[in-house]
Amino acid sequence: MKVDDIRVFIPSKDYEISQSFYQALGFEMSYVTNDLSLFENGECTFFLQRFYNPELAKNLMFQLSVLDINEAFDVISNLDGFDIKYEPIKKELWGKVVYLWGPSGELWHVTEFSN
Repeated sequence: MKVDDIRVFIPSKDYEISQSFYQALGFEMSYVTNDLSLFENGECTFFLQRFYNPELAKNLMFQLSVLDINEAFDVISNLDGFDIKYEPIKKELWGKVVYLWGPSGELWHVTEFSN
């Protein structure tokens, strides 16, 4: 089997707020159905669904690889109107990371790998 792509379906506690959050992060949204949206940034895509399970959302983690962690941190730290939390940039042996909890509790590891 040769895989071409993989897409995750992210739950949302408040569908419209999550849609706005991901657009504010720089993703473009496309309508799929009333309960499903597709988000894209470059070659990266995922679905946002109008579905929420607290246990799933709180245990859901993603790694978002970026080219410039400082730029990503500027975008994250300037997000207004969302019930989110994030930590400052941390240096690790393999690169740098910002931990970002989205509006449904999902955890994003926004990562810039060292060369």
